[in-house]
Amino acid sequence: MRSERVRVLAEIALTIALCAVLKLWRIHLPWNVAGGDISLAMLPILILALRRGVLPAAIAGAAFGVIDFFYEPYAAAPIQVLLDYPVAFALLGVAGIGARRVAILSNSGRRMAAEAVAVPWMVLGAAARFLAHFVSGIVFFGANAPAGTPVWIYSALYNLSYVVPSLALSIVVALLVMPVLNAAVPVGVTGAGEASS
Repeated sequence: MRSERVRVLAEIALTIALCAVLKLWRIHLPWNVAGGDISLAMLPILILALRRGVLPAAIAGAAFGVIDFFYEPYAAAPIQVLLDYPVAFALLGVAGIGARRVAILSNSGRRMAAEAVAVPWMVLGAAARFLAHFVSGIVFFGANAPAGTPVWIYSALYNLSYVVPSLALSIVVALLVMPVLNAAVPVGVTGAGEASS
């Protein structure tokens, strides 16, 4: 039990470090004046969520969110900073609800079934992240909306412009990396999704 906790803590630390490194390679969209890049920064958090469950991924996501703020700090208000950085990345941990099912399928050698289950959970995690940015956009960045454009449409389009491509890239890479990672460092069914069960 203690060695399993040490493994989880090590995976959380590694996830945070990988997020910080992957954030260095990003595409900044010209219209994203208030932040939002296409990158693989959320990939390690999604993988951790699908391996270890909601809580470890939420912890890693929140910690990385603090680091992410310092890459290009953009602060309109303290609540906005919380929503767009630690809360948004912590919410990626929602993908961990499916961790136990993914582990069962992976451990039984049903790779394609595990991937089919993992993808919707990754989408849900990214949708939860999007929701935090969407609310922040409506409340704090409505003044940036072009004249005549409803604030909620502006916020949705702005945030979808980087969350969706980042998710698509993350899914492709996750489906390539997870089988190799699970073979090298398998997660038992009891070790997967403990935080969410």
